[in-house]
Amino acid sequence: MEVATATEASAPAASGGAAGQGHPFPWLDAAISEPYYFLHLLAFFSYFAARSAALSADDGGELHDRLLRREIQAVLVFLVLFVVKGLLLAVTLVIDWWLAFAYFLGFLVIYAVAQQPPYDGLGHSNHLTPLQLESLLTEEPTSRFWLVEFRTSFSAKCVQASSILPELSIVYSNKNISFGTIDLGHFPNAAAKFGISMWDHLPTYILFDKVTEVSRFPEITSESKVFVPKVTKKLLCQHFDLDRRLIGYLST
Repeated sequence: MEVATATEASAPAASGGAAGQGHPFPWLDAAISEPYYFLHLLAFFSYFAARSAALSADDGGELHDRLLRREIQAVLVFLVLFVVKGLLLAVTLVIDWWLAFAYFLGFLVIYAVAQQPPYDGLGHSNHLTPLQLESLLTEEPTSRFWLVEFRTSFSAKCVQASSILPELSIVYSNKNISFGTIDLGHFPNAAAKFGISMWDHLPTYILFDKVTEVSRFPEITSESKVFVPKVTKKLLCQHFDLDRRLIGYLST
């Protein structure tokens, strides 16, 4: 394996320092700092301006009653489904079809220009650099097996699947198997070392038995270049035999 640079070695320290400075309201910090959440909040609160303008132009008061009933219905749906976008579209349909259509287009634009941030929970997994992974696999490994996710923060598929490995690690992590993630966006030179394309088949999951690769998903075959199934917890469990490995560990 290649010798890692000083940037790789210093990355954990930098990330650890940032993680140590906890914000008392992390959701508020994310709502302001992440464009994806901020633009959604902006679109949501703009509804109240549109509502006020529509009611001021309504002389008979009929719109107020209809709007109030629909808002109550939408709030109930929101409490059940937690769908803010559905709430906005439902109530704006009462005001004007074109306004609802404008919100629909607005959400499409937000989706196009502001990507949802990845899941920031770790579970029992670890953020790794290529240098750290090399050390864990070669220098007296603490676990025989390592299941490692290789991803990038600019890939929509990686963002959508970012919660899967941490959730799996909570159930299947033990002294025999550990879980980790490597962001290839920070270490692009490591992609070729592990036989991973930066533009195809991300995220990639590789199971190591010490320094030996046991299995990977997606597999490098001609069929996988045509179709790659959606990554799910069930799929990874079956592909890497996580249930069998856990039962084998518990029975020893």
